[in-house]
Amino acid sequence: MYDYFKGLITDKRKTSKGTFVTVETAGVGYLLEVPERDFANITVNETENRKFYVLLTHREDAMSLYGFLNKETRDIFQILLSVSGVGAKMAIALLNEFDACDVISLVIDGNFKELTRAKGVGPKLAQKIILELKDKLMKTELPRSSKTSIPQNPAIDDTQAVLLSLGYEEKEIEDAISKILPTIQDSSNSEEVLRKALTCLSM
Repeated sequence: MYDYFKGLITDKRKTSKGTFVTVETAGVGYLLEVPERDFANITVNETENRKFYVLLTHREDAMSLYGFLNKETRDIFQILLSVSGVGAKMAIALLNEFDACDVISLVIDGNFKELTRAKGVGPKLAQKIILELKDKLMKTELPRSSKTSIPQNPAIDDTQAVLLSLGYEEKEIEDAISKILPTIQDSSNSEEVLRKALTCLSM
């Protein structure tokens, strides 16, 4: 229903229920729950517009808006919600502890122990997240183009598959990887390739 809001931050507050900001756009103030990582980078400023990628969730008893400074964080939040047993509060807890790239890397690596650092995430749920999300993130097989000069290795293949599953186009993925490869010391490091590619795509 909504993709993003761009407006003035008129209020920010931290309560026992979470961290929130009010964004005013077109004369309407929208209350967004945001991850603590984003909350720390937000200031109330009556002259500067900020852009939030948003997701509206609907339960039987409430509708809630969640906002994120980066598109990839919103997309990972949405993917986390697809895991049975993971609600919005749990997904926010994971994004309070890890950035979007870290979540992807931990799932790809099967590192369930690290995921348990997030508040409320036990070993069983962490393993369930990995089982369900790894399949979602890795099921897209990227067709190799003879026109691309991108070298192929498991780290780059994994990065391309993850970015495709997040909704990025093949051409923009190839362009991003081509740009960041000269800056990468070890192109077999999945985490480094994915992190830099996401940063490039979000610019």
